[in-house]
Amino acid sequence: MHVPDGFFNAATSVSAGVVAAAGVAVCLRGARRELDDRTAPMAGLVAAFIFAVQMLNFPVAAGTSGHLLGGALAAILVGPYTGVLCMAVVLLVQCVLFADGGLTALGINITIMGIVTVLVGWGVFRLVARVARGRIVVAAFLAALVSVPSAALVFALLFWVGGTAPIEVGAVAAAMGGVHVLIGIGEALITAVTVGAVLAVRPDLVYGARGLAKPLVLRGAEGETTTVGGQEPAAAPGALRPFLLGGVGLTLVLAGIVSFFASSSPDGLEAVAENKGFLSQASDHLFGSWALADYGEVGGVPVGVAGIVGVGLVLLVAGGVAYAARSRTKVKV
Repeated sequence: MHVPDGFFNAATSVSAGVVAAAGVAVCLRGARRELDDRTAPMAGLVAAFIFAVQMLNFPVAAGTSGHLLGGALAAILVGPYTGVLCMAVVLLVQCVLFADGGLTALGINITIMGIVTVLVGWGVFRLVARVARGRIVVAAFLAALVSVPSAALVFALLFWVGGTAPIEVGAVAAAMGGVHVLIGIGEALITAVTVGAVLAVRPDLVYGARGLAKPLVLRGAEGETTTVGGQEPAAAPGALRPFLLGGVGLTLVLAGIVSFFASSSPDGLEAVAENKGFLSQASDHLFGSWALADYGEVGGVPVGVAGIVGVGLVLLVAGGVAYAARSRTKVKV
């Protein structure tokens, strides 16, 4: 759903940029409550993983593909504030290095794909997790499923307000919502599998699982005593480094090898724009002639090589941002 240059007028692009900048600023402060020396590296890994999986377009309809957005996944794994920061880094690297998403539309992309997906995904996750008595994987599935069409409908609303082509908002909203419900199913499956896998290996690293574990109750001779518990699942044994190295290895495999098998069909936004007659409003990207533009296609760089470069850069930038924003409280890793 990366919005290119030319889809929105200057006023809308600037306004969305202000919203995105304000949201990132708020999240830089809020992330301090979510990050410490133990979890900051996790944020870098989550951002890099989302970047890699976004390269893996999957078919959703005849001639149309979709890919992970990742906002709900990021919020559940590292928290909503940190999740927005992860998404902002991914979108910035994609825009500048790979010409994926317009420079003038960066604020719109961060607002729609970053802030909206995180807020909606996190809200749905918390609601479902409480109603479903802590069924985290189920809550993750539904959160991701709802977040994608929500972002698509926000795009349709913004395009109606400040798009550069006259449209029938109802028709575009229906088309965007319909195809992105299908994409949302794929997103939900990826999110549920990923969250479930991390829960199985290191449940202590899933931010959304905190506070959902039942407290441990010890029964003594003088009555019932509730011990400290219920704040987060018990930590899995072992150091953090093996988990992080394994996660980085998997991410590199996805970006460096599996990306060769991604669908080449246009994604949901591009397909809708073509069908509704406003794809021609897209303008050339300022960095569209760079060697890594379009993930290496412009410069003849293999997509896997471009993906590995992107993973490394996102990991470095997102990890650095998370480390700078973390709480300075010392924790044992």
